[in-house]
Amino acid sequence: MPTESPPLKRGERGWKTATFVIFVGTGITYASWVTRTPAIRSSLGVGTGDMGLIILGLSIGSMAGLLLAGPVVARIGARHVITAAATVASLGLFTVGLGSGVAIAALVGLGLAFTGAGFGMCEVALNVEGAAIEKRMGRSFLPSLHGAFSLGTLAGAGLGAIAELLDVPVPVHLGVLAVVVLVSSVSVVALLPPATGREVGRTRRRSGTSGLAVWRDTRIVLLGLIALGMAFAEGSANDWLPLGIVDGYGVGSATGAAFYVVFVAAMTSGRLLGGRVVDRYGRSATVRWSAALAVAGVLIVILAGNLVLAALGCVLWGVGVALGFPLALSAAADSGADAARRVSAVSTLGYMAFLVGPPLLGLLGEQFGLLQAFYVVLAGAVLAGLVASAAGKTRETEESPLARVR
Repeated sequence: MPTESPPLKRGERGWKTATFVIFVGTGITYASWVTRTPAIRSSLGVGTGDMGLIILGLSIGSMAGLLLAGPVVARIGARHVITAAATVASLGLFTVGLGSGVAIAALVGLGLAFTGAGFGMCEVALNVEGAAIEKRMGRSFLPSLHGAFSLGTLAGAGLGAIAELLDVPVPVHLGVLAVVVLVSSVSVVALLPPATGREVGRTRRRSGTSGLAVWRDTRIVLLGLIALGMAFAEGSANDWLPLGIVDGYGVGSATGAAFYVVFVAAMTSGRLLGGRVVDRYGRSATVRWSAALAVAGVLIVILAGNLVLAALGCVLWGVGVALGFPLALSAAADSGADAARRVSAVSTLGYMAFLVGPPLLGLLGEQFGLLQAFYVVLAGAVLAGLVASAAGKTRETEESPLARVR
């Protein structure tokens, strides 16, 4: 008769803690940039369309880091990759602040590219670690791990809103945070097991799988579409919600930042508390209802006409996008052998949203206004809802330790 996995040992608890701390740091880094986008746009003196092209640097860097991370993790282990990623992302954040201070758009774009590359490398390495912890624990872990990222974005958004209220210069704000995030991440990375990524690589070599083999799995492609749709809905809010509220409702930058805090708080709560929903109703039903909530939230933000209802829309939008991306990764890791390659593949499709989304919404916002451009975001949530059944159990997941516990 199957039994639950034994509890984590002391060293393994440190492993879990380290992933949380590093994910919080990436969230702080990301939200710190997002909440200062109105101020950065003003300092650069550019329009919405040009701002979309600048943000494209973040997306290009993210995709480069994401594609690079898989083979590098397999060769040298996640610990070294995460150390390098934290360094690159912090350097990028510092450069963004510097570029804003001297009003050079190209320098801001370059800084975002470095920041995105750090994010992409961290995304793969941390999710490989999270999937390994999930299997070791015998129960769901990735949603709460992504909740740590959301906690970081909540903290970063709050700090950004305060910085806006106090008129803290962008270079000072982002420069100080870059140093703090780098020091905190590097200080805990030694708690990660050095062999995780290398063992993934040895498993792959023994199995003889090729880099393209995973893409022949229809389920992985469908899980990638869930990740793509939900990442587009989430990333659109991360990149454009503060500016959308500022432009669409005629309010100040501090109010736009505050609405982003509302969104992030809702998303964080959904990730930290959503494990119980997943355990009770399953992955596919959770993704389906999450997509419906996201659609409702986006529509309310677009059509509300007043700030109170718009805040409610931000709450539904945040809760709706909370679980889709981590559940797609969890299902990928739990769907067969070579979990790292499957997680990497689904992450890659998900990050396509960050590549296409910023310039697309920027161009549409330039022509029709950002609130009207948010109609495109509905397509991502609808797509995720339509293919939500791919996140359900298969024969492999029914035989896995995670499924047996559930």
